[in-house]
Amino acid sequence: MHCRHCATETDLLLVDLGNQPSANKLPSAGELRAIENGIEEPMFPLRVYVCGNCYLAQLADFRRPETMFRSDYAYYSSYSGSWMDHARRYVDMVTERFGLSKDSFVVEVASNDGYLLRNFVANGVPCLGVDPAENCAERAKQHGVETVVDFFGADLAKQLAAERGHADLVLGNNVLAHVPDINNFVAGLREMVAASGVITLEFPHLARLLEYTQFDTIYDEHYSYLSLGAVSRIFGAQGLNVFDVEELPTHGGSLRVFGQRAEAGRPASAAVTAVLEAESRMGLDSKGLYESFQAKVNKIRDDFLGLVQREKADGKKIAAFGAAAKGNTFLNYCGVGTETIDFVVDDTPVKQGRFLPGSHIPVVPEDVLKHEKPDLVVILAWNFAPELTKRLSYITEWGGRVATAIPEVRVISP
Repeated sequence: MHCRHCATETDLLLVDLGNQPSANKLPSAGELRAIENGIEEPMFPLRVYVCGNCYLAQLADFRRPETMFRSDYAYYSSYSGSWMDHARRYVDMVTERFGLSKDSFVVEVASNDGYLLRNFVANGVPCLGVDPAENCAERAKQHGVETVVDFFGADLAKQLAAERGHADLVLGNNVLAHVPDINNFVAGLREMVAASGVITLEFPHLARLLEYTQFDTIYDEHYSYLSLGAVSRIFGAQGLNVFDVEELPTHGGSLRVFGQRAEAGRPASAAVTAVLEAESRMGLDSKGLYESFQAKVNKIRDDFLGLVQREKADGKKIAAFGAAAKGNTFLNYCGVGTETIDFVVDDTPVKQGRFLPGSHIPVVPEDVLKHEKPDLVVILAWNFAPELTKRLSYITEWGGRVATAIPEVRVISP
């Protein structure tokens, strides 16, 4: 394959997770009946390669985004209380740091249901969301967030800048990994941001994925797996640079980068140098680190299968919590379905009554958990494990326990 940033041919395989369904396409009851009657559920190879030139980790095979981010997109950011708190803290921080006011203009790319921009609206800061999912955009509009329903890139950015002016702040949380044409997307950031404006992007850090074997964060919507080094090179190719970075605990360990047009002239902070040096020490710019990853993935799979097989052999009932995309990658690679896990609990109403892709485990509200009283609850959304473990403390009333599998298989009593 050829790298989607620098076009270098690469054959450095990070991991092969086999054929997988689309991680956020949860079949309805009718669609599941069709599958059971012989209609084939679409499956796609899930393989990640690393470019030996620019060290961008990326899917080898990918689907067109138009087939995933549609009017039935199932992820709503505002259903996570901790993520809403994260968004509020971010808005407070950038407003103070960069002096945002009623005279400023903020653009969020992949604004989802307006979970973040509604804070700018409340503060009287003019803002605009861009998101391709019609259902999410409609929810955002209900909260007073003006939203353009489209995919962001250089052409759209030019159009918006001509119509609305350049933005003092362009932000994107967990979107850079979701774009197949990463060069065009970053070119769009440059077109959108004002000459002295700021770009902030948050994305899961490749270093943490490798360190903690977070292989389940690999799925069809994530085209790229990003380091600061790779992002800095991609920015540089489009006339941008990174002048600051923060390490965040979100999504198992993320980076928040602060970018600008190269001519804006803000000097790079010590944090930028520190993170780049840490990545180099870890080996993110050499091949050896990547070649050992598959074996670590397979050990987690085998340990998890050993756990659930022992539980089932003892007659235990198993449920799961969090119908997250990462959980679907995990379950499908482990080959676990309804023969092992009876149901998965999720708070998102549009997911309830549907079934996990591939495994076909039913998605239910939490009252089912309280009624069925499973012996073991597997937290699939492990990035929220601390708050979910606390929330599930009531399962100890019937002797229930909680399990997580990333970065290693653990069973605990909440």
